[in-house]
Amino acid sequence: MTIQHILVADDEESIRWVLAKALKKQGFIVDLAEDGLQAQNLARKNRYDLVILDIKMPGIHGLELLKQFRTDYPETLIIIMTAEATMEHAVTAMKDGAYDYLTKPFDLAALDAIILKAEKAAELSGKLDQLKEELQDQYSIGRSIIGNSLPMQEIYKVLGRIAGSDITALITGESGTGKELVARAIHINSQRLGKPFIALNCAAIPHELLETELFGHERGAFTGAIERRTGKFEQADGGTLFLDEIGDMPLELQAKLLRVLQEKEITRTGGNKTLKIDVRIIAASNQNITRLVKENKFRDDLYYRLNVVPIKLPPLRKRRDDIPDLVDFFLQKAKHEFGIDLMECSSEVLELFKTYRWPGNVRELENAIKRAVLLSPNQVLIPIDFPDLLEGDKYQKKSESLEALVAQKLENSLARMNLKEMNNLYDMVLHQVERPLINIVLQKTRGNQIKTADILGINRNTLRKKIKLLDIEVKRGG
Repeated sequence: MTIQHILVADDEESIRWVLAKALKKQGFIVDLAEDGLQAQNLARKNRYDLVILDIKMPGIHGLELLKQFRTDYPETLIIIMTAEATMEHAVTAMKDGAYDYLTKPFDLAALDAIILKAEKAAELSGKLDQLKEELQDQYSIGRSIIGNSLPMQEIYKVLGRIAGSDITALITGESGTGKELVARAIHINSQRLGKPFIALNCAAIPHELLETELFGHERGAFTGAIERRTGKFEQADGGTLFLDEIGDMPLELQAKLLRVLQEKEITRTGGNKTLKIDVRIIAASNQNITRLVKENKFRDDLYYRLNVVPIKLPPLRKRRDDIPDLVDFFLQKAKHEFGIDLMECSSEVLELFKTYRWPGNVRELENAIKRAVLLSPNQVLIPIDFPDLLEGDKYQKKSESLEALVAQKLENSLARMNLKEMNNLYDMVLHQVERPLINIVLQKTRGNQIKTADILGINRNTLRKKIKLLDIEVKRGG
């Protein structure tokens, strides 16, 4: 993308005249606006590559226009001008998405330099967007991070802030929460796009082989080393190396990894030649690394180098609102992988999914749907198609306290209510709890109200009043 069409918005005629003359001389198409409202109207009619905005203008304030333009025309670059060089204005403008900030009076050479830099940035952005689009197509099945719940929105914010840099990150979370997918998303949206993404599970390789796997080896380095072999660091040069289950890396190898992070160089096993490498490190673990540090099982200096940006992925039970979207995604994926007609889940299955604790998280959900799609004769999946979940669900519920179960049910119920419009929630909840409680105890005592009152720990007359108030039918004997 090159900058061709520019809008200049300033209430000073002399500024508009000078900028128009200088920019047109360089071959740009220039439109002029004398106030915020005129700039707004011109932006609706034309597509501008660059907008130069004054902050103080009649009608609509420049910072207000900046926010609006960033929302309505995200691809347009915006340079802010002001005669008041206050830190507040500068910080606000850059925070709200301005490409750069100029203080009046300014040298036209300074503006030329900013425009040149903006053109290069726009060109690079265009190339990256094209590559990202290609990769998004490539990874559209099984490579997406699904979910719009509040916990996932926070994760997306962090990813957006760090993806474009080379900063190291430590991703933590339970097994099956999608740590590698997050690492891959960081890589795809970084400047290392198009370079290798290499993943290594430190727990899956014997400790004595892990060093060679990482650094490679020279021919004759040890028995069986009949030829030179490159390690993961060399394979990932220019790209990203994802070290999964970093907590399982032995201490002596942790020291060598720390040196790589500090010196940006490696030496193959059995070799003496130092090799410069350019690799971004993203690590992950389902263990409590802080606890491992306290137990002297993980180097504290390496932990601090890796944990520059901590990313803690929520378990599926903490993001239940995402389950319907995940189910749809995995059903579509099953259709693509297995070449079968699209199936759907019944409302009873979705309810089961929302109450099950998912110890295996998103990976367990995906595998459960795969099994059901392959084995079920039904077009609509029902609870009996998920026998493992039914058994697991019962086990989980038995192991939970009554308070935890009540809290979970209350949370699910309240999420569907408009609490701002309610004024008797306490009484309503108490009545909904009291009625089934009294009913159950009455059934256990076969309608004996004296025994029921004793078990509940209330007066018999109080029990009678509640039976009448709650319209409970008392069945005797049986």
